[in-house]
Amino acid sequence: MKRDDRLYDIVQILRDGRLHTAQELADRLGVSTRTVWRDMAMMAATGLPVTGGRGLGYILRSPLMLPPTVLTPDEIDALATGLRHVEANDPARARAAKSLLYKIATLLPQAGIEAQDPREPQA
Repeated sequence: MKRDDRLYDIVQILRDGRLHTAQELADRLGVSTRTVWRDMAMMAATGLPVTGGRGLGYILRSPLMLPPTVLTPDEIDALATGLRHVEANDPARARAAKSLLYKIATLLPQAGIEAQDPREPQA
């Protein structure tokens, strides 16, 4: 797992407002506690509102808002696959799925999602 992905996952875990031990985080992320300690120290040094330490656990001091478009490539792929499935198999929701897929492709061009504007006629 890349460090950036791991740091993102740590923030997502800590957003629940509970205290999490380094061992718990390490188990969930599949890394060593030492890696978690280094990551937490780096996160705190960059200004993220993380409180805690070795033997105590870690918690976010204040809510942290991340943009909703911060998705991993695997998450984008899963989302696009699910939307295409809905579009193909659920006539009641097909238009909504197509529209959402187009919005995601527009917001995240780097994801490489191919989607047709739902307002355009079918080819």
